[in-house]
Amino acid sequence: MGWWLINADTLAGGRFVVSALAETTACMKVLDRGDAAHPGERAWLDAHLDAYRRMLRQEPITAALLKAALGTKTRWIADFLTPPHPGVGSPTFDEELATVRRTPPERAHADLDVSLGHPLSAGLRRPDVAERIAGLLEWVWTHTVERDWERRRRVIEADAVARAGQLSQGGWAAALDDMRPGMRWLGDGRLQINVHDFPPRDISGAQLLFVPVTPRAGWVAWEDPDPSRYVIVYPCSGPLAGADDAAVPEALERLLGAARASVLVLLATPLSTTHLVALTGQGLGSVGRHLRVLLDARLIDRRRAGRSVLYYRTSVGDALVKAQAGGPG
Repeated sequence: MGWWLINADTLAGGRFVVSALAETTACMKVLDRGDAAHPGERAWLDAHLDAYRRMLRQEPITAALLKAALGTKTRWIADFLTPPHPGVGSPTFDEELATVRRTPPERAHADLDVSLGHPLSAGLRRPDVAERIAGLLEWVWTHTVERDWERRRRVIEADAVARAGQLSQGGWAAALDDMRPGMRWLGDGRLQINVHDFPPRDISGAQLLFVPVTPRAGWVAWEDPDPSRYVIVYPCSGPLAGADDAAVPEALERLLGAARASVLVLLATPLSTTHLVALTGQGLGSVGRHLRVLLDARLIDRRRAGRSVLYYRTSVGDALVKAQAGGPG
């Protein structure tokens, strides 16, 4: 298994950041895989997959380079495809993409040798490798992500708030254990990041960043040295990733009303009022009224996480949603 050794200061300084490039790369991985994780992703895939495949058929060299970069057999993505977030500020997609585009040819070729598991063929050892991959990412952003970016950003921010709530309640072990498949806190400063047989890395003293993305995709990336940055890209939790399509049982709608029932269903994950407004499309006043009713009924509870107040379902609320989901229609 692959694991990192992390000291207390590095872990304590870990923080969540938003990356439009990571979101776009994750979307590209879903398009390449052609497989959806939930109904919302299925609808997105159905809307864009044909155009994506047509574009790649017209660019066979770029398609071959992408296959090499994704490292299906080696399980190692070419490093230049996933540059770490800079860790400061809020870079735009174009600013992040410029890092990919600036990759020197010799560096791109070396990264592809590793992700392929053998030397890149002469026909693909081209000077425009980075430009072609950057152009592909730009196409995915422009045609499939950009129009929906603000909604995606709100979902990503909601996940970060929810993780902060887990952190305040159960420490880093609680926040990390279900972050991505194969990842868990082992104790003694060891974080298992995947189940693959990669050598351990001591990242003590490095900057540790967590990057949520809405597709069911994830990877790790780093840059050494000066400054050392280690990044864990992970999928938003299920209720958030498919928030627009979160199933609200019909019986629960009849009992509570559609709007209030949707709030209760979303609160399987701790969320703030702001994020509920973003995810439901309801007004702030309406969401506030629903929360008061649900609090009075003891179907939800709340706690403070930093400057945010997070609402979440109680065991009674969980039982109600589960009972109504399994009840007659």
